[in-house]
Amino acid sequence: MNIRQATTEDIPAVAALEAVCFPEDPWPERVFALGMNGLAVAEEEGAILGYAVLSSVLDEGSLDNIAVAPERRRQGMADRLLAAIEAMGRTRELSFITLEVRASNQAAIALYEKHGFARVGRRTNYYEKPREDAILMTLVLQ
Repeated sequence: MNIRQATTEDIPAVAALEAVCFPEDPWPERVFALGMNGLAVAEEEGAILGYAVLSSVLDEGSLDNIAVAPERRRQGMADRLLAAIEAMGRTRELSFITLEVRASNQAAIALYEKHGFARVGRRTNYYEKPREDAILMTLVLQ
C-alpha cells in the first residue's frame, strides 16, 4: 500500500469511495477537486482504497474527511493516512489540526486519540442524516 498526494486522475475514484462510505450525504467530485492540495490517497495495485482531506487557513488545519474502503478497515490504512495528514500539517507549519467526529463513532475517536488528538469540545446537532452531536478534537503540532 502506498500513501501519496492525489492527482486529478484520482478524483473519480475518491468520489466513488466517498459515496460508498458516506451514502447519506457524499461530497461531489468538484469538492475533492477544490481540495486537491490537501488530498492524500491510499493506493494499492492502482486502486484507491482510502483518502484523507486536510484544509488550512493561515496556520490552522482541519481534517475535513477521512475514509477507508469498508473491506479494508482495521488494517492500518487510516493510521497511515492520519500520519500523512500530520506530516502534511507539519510541512505547512500549521499550529494545530482540528476535526469533528460523530459522538457515536467510538472507533474513530479511539483512532484519533491514538494519534494525539484531544477532545476539546462538542458541537450540538452538528451532523444530519441522522442528527447527532460532534466531538471536536485537536492535535497540537507546534
